[in-house]
Amino acid sequence: MALRHAVLAALLDGELSGYQLAKAFDVGVANFWHALPQQLYAELARLEKEGLVAGRRVVQETRPAKRLFHVTDAGLAELERFAADTSKPSFIRDDLLVKVQAADHVDAEALIRQVEERAAMAEAKIDLFRRILRKMRGDLGEEEFLRVGRRIGPYLTCLRGLAFEEGNRDWCRRTAAILRARNAAVAGEDTPAVAGEGAAPASRRPEVARADR
Repeated sequence: MALRHAVLAALLDGELSGYQLAKAFDVGVANFWHALPQQLYAELARLEKEGLVAGRRVVQETRPAKRLFHVTDAGLAELERFAADTSKPSFIRDDLLVKVQAADHVDAEALIRQVEERAAMAEAKIDLFRRILRKMRGDLGEEEFLRVGRRIGPYLTCLRGLAFEEGNRDWCRRTAAILRARNAAVAGEDTPAVAGEGAAPASRRPEVARADR
């Protein structure tokens, strides 16, 4: 997938300026496609040059003039072609997971702090997604909106973002609890069983084999 397709999809709800497009990405599209504002402006210019979007100048009384962009018929055809193509599986690239992979060889307390910070970030995103979903539904309940809502695509992608962040939060919380329990066990402290684990007493972390032994 190229950035152009994410931009075209974001413009389906109506005309947007470059600034509005960046805001739309920040609160909605960013959960599945990240782009910096300068990348979006450059992509808009390319799409307009290729005839996939069209822009018009709007004069404002108290502000500088702005340009609003909308998807053209050629842009809709490009989205149709893109939607028909086979989607490639996604891949995770996350430096925090690399750090957790090395958990037995690094400072546990520093790692626990970072995992807990990620859990807090996920919780904030969960709250944001829930507010966006409520705004999209309006007076409708979720099941009714899913049946008759005017634009279901953005709602479904928001649901995916919500599920993703809920999974992030839950994994981070459990990982932090496991690391804290193991750290306490190494220090000789009595700790309760980690949520989701059996009640067996914690044991000391196995000594890491060294290559020079």
